[in-house]
Amino acid sequence: MGARRAVSAAVGAEKAPNCFCRDCLADLDATARRCGACGSPRLVRHHALPALTIAHIDCDAFYATVEKRDNPELADRPVIIGGGKRGVVSAACYVARTFGVRSAMPMFKALALCPSAAVIPPDMAKYVRVGREVRQAMLALTPLVEPLSIDEAFLDLFGTERVHGMIPAKVLARFAQEVERDIKITVSVGLSCNKFLAKIASDLDKPRGFAALDQSDAHTLLADKPVGFIFGVGPASEARLASRGFRTIADLQRADEVELMKQFPSDGRRLWRLARGIDDRSVVPDRGAKTISAETTFETDLRDFATLEKLLWRLSEKVSWRLKNANLSGGTITLKLKTADFRQRTRSQSIAAPTQLAARIFSVCREMLAKEIDGTTFRLMGAAVSALQPGSAHDDAFDMLDRRAAHAERAIDNLRKKFGEGAVIRGIAYDGPEKAE
Repeated sequence: MGARRAVSAAVGAEKAPNCFCRDCLADLDATARRCGACGSPRLVRHHALPALTIAHIDCDAFYATVEKRDNPELADRPVIIGGGKRGVVSAACYVARTFGVRSAMPMFKALALCPSAAVIPPDMAKYVRVGREVRQAMLALTPLVEPLSIDEAFLDLFGTERVHGMIPAKVLARFAQEVERDIKITVSVGLSCNKFLAKIASDLDKPRGFAALDQSDAHTLLADKPVGFIFGVGPASEARLASRGFRTIADLQRADEVELMKQFPSDGRRLWRLARGIDDRSVVPDRGAKTISAETTFETDLRDFATLEKLLWRLSEKVSWRLKNANLSGGTITLKLKTADFRQRTRSQSIAAPTQLAARIFSVCREMLAKEIDGTTFRLMGAAVSALQPGSAHDDAFDMLDRRAAHAERAIDNLRKKFGEGAVIRGIAYDGPEKAE
């Protein structure tokens, strides 16, 4: 495949441009500073531009951008998506980031850095809807779309030039324009010869960015980066590499491949190759979700079973709603708890037949929760369903054993779709002081 791509790219490069305008798509001389046709300074240039076909597309500050789109009064304000004194930042707009606010930062710290920020609770249902719109637009470019999360994906546009009548770089520039025009959010595009470099490229020019890299750029670009910059190298691996003298990617670039493999049998070859920008991974179309989950951080620590039980029902309903919307059922149910001293407890149970019903998820989680009530105080709780497969509860063998309960739950779902989430409230539902994430 690599050789075929190289030959195809070499043939196409004879006629295709290596510089064009992102706004009007006009071909330009490689030395141009502005577009001669429309005057725009937003140009894309790279000596290998026609040969680059792997893209990473990332929506800019996605949650916050969607909220600003829906409320123009927030346009120039710092916006933080999150909530609760005990919660964490889910996302922050670029204005808030100038104050030092970052995702996963505790809310109290974020508000200390940026007290003027507008804090908005996350609306995952809305973000999922917008994410699907962007995903559909991606699939109109190529069937080879590999989602990484709700707001980012890899695309492989090799062989699509005949379909679109232009090189992949121009197709992506046009895509970014259409998303901004039709969906009213912005994206950044990284284009390269492989996934590793495409991901790096998409971070180089945010927001509304477009950057192109190829392997000839990799050595210089990566050299001064810490080894933790390489995906899959976490704090423990980074410390292990540092203990052997590998602190920067330049250290890995200087290493002999065989020697690196001897020192790190499981990772040596991968590290040696990625340090040089070599990545042979293919773009794998829609891997699908592996787990559907919901969790909540409490405003105050809780230990009372009755209170936790009510909160657990709300989480079970959220997970059920997400499963139903994705037309999925799952055969493994997991309860997650985090104690006041930040220790995590995870308990899982496989069930007789896959389900997507809130009552079934709640029943299994409730049994697991009861076993954890030992006087410990908890600051967070979550519920999840995994071992997913396509299909609804209509085909669920276990749920069909209790047709009345299943029918009642589906009736409630239909009423909520028609009249809103508050149209029907189950008896166990709780509206206490907590923040779902």
